[in-house]
Amino acid sequence: MKFFIDTANVDEIRKAHERGMVDGVTTNPSLVAKEGKDFRKIVDEIASFVEGPISLEVVSEDAEGMLKEARELNSWIDNAAIKVPLTWEGLKATKVCADEGIKTNVTLCFSANQALLAAKAGASFVSPFIGRLDDVGHTGMELIEAIVQIYSNYAFDTEVIVASIRHPIHVYEAALLGADIATIPPGVLDRMVKHPLTDIGIERFLADWAKVPKK
Repeated sequence: MKFFIDTANVDEIRKAHERGMVDGVTTNPSLVAKEGKDFRKIVDEIASFVEGPISLEVVSEDAEGMLKEARELNSWIDNAAIKVPLTWEGLKATKVCADEGIKTNVTLCFSANQALLAAKAGASFVSPFIGRLDDVGHTGMELIEAIVQIYSNYAFDTEVIVASIRHPIHVYEAALLGADIATIPPGVLDRMVKHPLTDIGIERFLADWAKVPKK
């Protein structure tokens, strides 16, 4: 399973990268806005050390505008994956991008039918938002299970990015279902390593080691 880091904060990405946990990065307009920095500068900084896909989102609502942005963003770095919304206009843009060799990450996916359309359009990645589904009373992981099964049925090349992850259990469940990628907020990644029994074990080992006679 690949781990993408879901943030536009370069320091957080670098920290995760140094731990060997970054296979790619996902950004969106909201994450970029939090940083208060020029978008191009952020992208260049991330690309200076991240080799995997870096998702950069378009903001146009029509296919023509999306394609113009996609071509521009794709020219910035060699490892761009252009995020487009799961609308008919977004799917039209995705198809043209696929024909032109531009990687796409079709985002804001909330149903298996939407994911099927994204794969048919030639999306490189699809991003189902499980946390937002949980928020409105649906079970987000049921959607991941359905998409993984459908893509397997027809050997689609589109990779499933489990997005809108809220806690470590989401990552665990996504891995059990065989999702290709989890895009993880830095705070959730930090919590994944923690377990009280690990802390207790280290404490006890160190206390016992202190009793060992030293020359």
